[in-house]
Amino acid sequence: MARNRLEPLVNPSSVAVVGASRDITKVGHALLANLVGGGYPGTIVPINPKADEILGLSCYPDLRSYDGKVDLALIAVPVRFVEEKVREALGRGVKAIVVITAGFKEVGEEGAAAERRIAEMCKHAKVPLMGPNCVGLVNSHLPMNASFAPKTPPAGGISVISQSGALCVAILDWAASRQIGLAKVFSFGNKADVDEVDLLRHLADDDATKVVVGYLESIDEGDRFLAAAEEVANIKPVVILKVGVTGAGARAASSHTGSLAGTDMAYGAAFRRAGVVRAPTFDALFDFGMAFAMQPVPAGRRVAVITNAGGPGIMAADAAEEHGLELPRPAPTTEAELKRLLPREAAFGNPIDVIGDAPPERYLAAFRTIQACPESDAIVVLATAQNMTRPLELAEALVEAVDGSKPVTVALLGGEEVMVARRMLAARGIPSYPSPERAVGALQAMADYGAWLARPPRVVTRFPVNRRRVERVIRWHRRSGRRQIGEVEAKEILRAYDFDILEGGLVETADQAVSIAERVGYPVVLKIVSPDIIHKSDVGGVRLRLADAEQVRDAFDLMMLRSARRMPEANIRGAYIERMGRRGREVILGMTRDPQFGPMLMFGLGGIFVEVMKDVTFHLAPITADEAIEMLRGTRSYALLEGARGQAPVDLDGLAGGLQRISQLATEYPEIAELDINPLIVGARGEGAYVADARMTLKAPEGES
Repeated sequence: MARNRLEPLVNPSSVAVVGASRDITKVGHALLANLVGGGYPGTIVPINPKADEILGLSCYPDLRSYDGKVDLALIAVPVRFVEEKVREALGRGVKAIVVITAGFKEVGEEGAAAERRIAEMCKHAKVPLMGPNCVGLVNSHLPMNASFAPKTPPAGGISVISQSGALCVAILDWAASRQIGLAKVFSFGNKADVDEVDLLRHLADDDATKVVVGYLESIDEGDRFLAAAEEVANIKPVVILKVGVTGAGARAASSHTGSLAGTDMAYGAAFRRAGVVRAPTFDALFDFGMAFAMQPVPAGRRVAVITNAGGPGIMAADAAEEHGLELPRPAPTTEAELKRLLPREAAFGNPIDVIGDAPPERYLAAFRTIQACPESDAIVVLATAQNMTRPLELAEALVEAVDGSKPVTVALLGGEEVMVARRMLAARGIPSYPSPERAVGALQAMADYGAWLARPPRVVTRFPVNRRRVERVIRWHRRSGRRQIGEVEAKEILRAYDFDILEGGLVETADQAVSIAERVGYPVVLKIVSPDIIHKSDVGGVRLRLADAEQVRDAFDLMMLRSARRMPEANIRGAYIERMGRRGREVILGMTRDPQFGPMLMFGLGGIFVEVMKDVTFHLAPITADEAIEMLRGTRSYALLEGARGQAPVDLDGLAGGLQRISQLATEYPEIAELDINPLIVGARGEGAYVADARMTLKAPEGES
């Protein structure tokens, strides 16, 4: 449906340039010149009331004066005339509109109101509107350059969607200068109508597009974007550079989870779920795009490196380890063949060093041997521009030797001497990079995408829970106007989801504290209970290992006294006393509800690991058992959980189960905005985990902030 809707935008048989100009400095002239000079095969209709002819084409004062059919109208007139021209185009039966003109919602409310009006007109007429405030679009395979960018790249397999017009121009210039082929290019600007989701769905069905690369500043409908992105990623790679992420929302959140889960974390988690490859930089955007467009996706993460110099080989090996790629040593039969082909001084491990005097023929012998061996999934070829290397000849030899059985990336190190070779490789379908790190980084992106494609089906476990208990707690807080759910009631909710909660209870007097302590057994823990005291230890509100009745009484009385003195305005409900749990590894489980993508889970080690090192991972709910394990493995300190340096491994299955239960709670109760279990104490394998402390925050009622 989306493809049919955008067809007159992408493949029009006639284009009107409303605002065509004879002045070569004007956008209206550049649009017309690009259509004419780019070889657009359809009818071009310049609209200018003050000209009879521009660039050899007859002009018309307005669209009403032209009696032929117009599929696409490019509108580049001063902002005060745009509404009139859009109305005129719709009245004339135009099938798609691109508003190039700026000065709409990006300049204030008046512009935003005008933008809404033109969008509503187009929506009512069922005519797609791209823009306003955009550069236009390019369809290299038509061909059609309906933009005012100064350069047109060759036709190829990379399609581009960009929210930034300036960056779109830079992309077109970059691709043209390096002879990188593009299929479609869309600058969609303010996305008053056509947005990234429409374009993704259109490009999913576009046979000319092998990979979609995008630059996005905002995503307005997270669920809709995720559905479209995952749909496309199952067909072809989607690489996105997402900018404009800030920590403002994270700083405003009250819990540990909220303070660490900035918008950037949400986008990262969303992209991983949908199979979107996230580019960290502008360079990486096209490093990855070139590799996907030109090479097959690797079957695994094993990489072979061929080099003529030790330094670049070490750089590649370091980059591979950093990116989670493997550099396996060649099998004995492969190594024997390399020794037969290469000089004695060569290195036959991985990297394979063909040494500095290697001519193209020696490179080729090593390359063909590695390409045929089963112990690698991808190849990186590195070369420094030495006299014997002859970069252009090496590039030509590689082009002939690559058989498409596994992906190949090349890094030619040097300046002018290697530039011709790089351009030739790109033109012939082999991605070439200026450094080993970038050549390896592109393979890492491809390997990650390959692993996503090979993922098992997502099966989310549903646990039996006590929903009545949860609803009772939430109702009580709503009726009393409270949004903060403290430890006592938070543990009630978690008990309903089968978390291990130690025996204990809320007490208001020292006698009650002693009574419960003697029932649950010593030693015990005593903690202050107040909706106004979030960090209990800051006011002396936590006492551990109380061993008898006297210690409990003294601790209770002192805690009440100190808390009242340090926070006299606090509403102190009493204290929570519970049995002292066994020792174990402290971890934090959390959830925060992102405004775009919904509930986002967090896992990390407790203590310094979460507060200082911020060693945490995030994932969108709901999660599967496999995704829960993936969250655990995503921390830098995962080795500690597995039992590194002689420590006993913790109960990883229990941890994964806890994450899945939090995931279910978050999806079943959207009124819970934030949740922290901090710490969850995890025992050794098979011992499970128990909740030492927890709290939750409810969403504000409708109409409140």
